[in-house]
Amino acid sequence: MTDLTVGSPSVDQIRADYSEMTRRKRVYGGILLIVFVAMMAAGFRTADDRNAGSFVDGWHRILDYPTEVLSEAWEKIGAMPENLVKFFPALVETLNIAAASTLIGAIAGTFLALMSTRGMALWPSLIPLFRRIADIFRAVPEIVIALVLIFVLGGGPVPAMIAIAIHTAGALGKLFSEVNENASLKPVEGLHSVGANWSQRMYLGVIPQVGPNYVSYALLRFEINIRASAILGFVGAGGLGYELRNAMSWGQGRYDEAAAIFLLLFVTIVVVDQMSGLLRARLTHGSEKGARA
Repeated sequence: MTDLTVGSPSVDQIRADYSEMTRRKRVYGGILLIVFVAMMAAGFRTADDRNAGSFVDGWHRILDYPTEVLSEAWEKIGAMPENLVKFFPALVETLNIAAASTLIGAIAGTFLALMSTRGMALWPSLIPLFRRIADIFRAVPEIVIALVLIFVLGGGPVPAMIAIAIHTAGALGKLFSEVNENASLKPVEGLHSVGANWSQRMYLGVIPQVGPNYVSYALLRFEINIRASAILGFVGAGGLGYELRNAMSWGQGRYDEAAAIFLLLFVTIVVVDQMSGLLRARLTHGSEKGARA
């Protein structure tokens, strides 16, 4: 019989190698931590030097503005219902921007995901191209795209919708492609063997497997897009963000309106988060109880 222990490292050698690897890992981790802290300190110092009012000198006044807004809103609390009704159409516009951009982005993201997944792509040689397209869509911030589109198309909800849809397509394309990697290709191969075309193979063999996860990610993205559409309003893209910018820019005398807009946005985000969370739980686990289990 051949001695299997010949040439094998001893237990002491294995223990020594493991200890050495652990020490090396701790040293590298300590060095990275020191570098990170040094970079944060240097960055904070640079930002503080460039700040007109100096953060160190003005940090104690950080609550002054929220206090002014809440004080004026409390003094005019009787006008709160009227303000909520006044800005409700802007809330609807924000929700429409988020919904339309999520729908368009989900459709484009589905196409990018299918085109960039091995075994599913219609043109396998172009998989790297579609992956880079998704990377570019995902890498450019919505606000940059929106500013360019506002310069070309003018202000309004359309530039915001297009900008968010582009970013959503890139983000969902990445998430959907990861879901596709876990899908079984046997149904696709079976459909291909009986003469089904590419659309039929995807619709009948892939989408039933990945559909619940697709919808779950799309709902999660819808929550994110509500916040994004509100932020883009600050650059003239309409919705609640545009009204909030006007109220805050006006200053004292309209802080009650700013407080009403904040309240509308907060309640909307909470409600949408809860509803989409329940829907995602039912899609992925069958019920809320299953999600908790």
